[in-house]
Amino acid sequence: QVQLAESGGGLVQAGGSLRLSCAASGRTFSSYAMGWFRQAPGKERVFVAAIRRSDRNGYYADSVKGRFTISRDNAKNTVYLQMNSLKPEDTAVYYCAASSGPVKLPMTQDDYYYWGQGTQVTVSS
Repeated sequence: QVQLAESGGGLVQAGGSLRLSCAASGRTFSSYAMGWFRQAPGKERVFVAAIRRSDRNGYYADSVKGRFTISRDNAKNTVYLQMNSLKPEDTAVYYCAASSGPVKLPMTQDDYYYWGQGTQVTVSS
């Protein structure tokens, strides 16, 4: 059993930055893949970024590559999403997710079992 809690969302103007955090608790953080997903108004939830315990670099959706960076601090059981050069189309509820165990590549949404409640990110033009 893993519990996830997101924070860091808010309102920002286009071109600005936000840093989202996701604190995990309940079970060992090691071996789990952690990911960020988002759901914009009227659209389905989509993949944003992901990282595994042993990964130095994360994996990203093409829409955020070069602008967003995912990282994790295993000692703090926390995963982050640094979002730079934000665009109005980035507006969405951002969800943190975790797998139930080790994950093999390529990772998909089906690999994630635990989900946070989400944090709102709004980018104004």
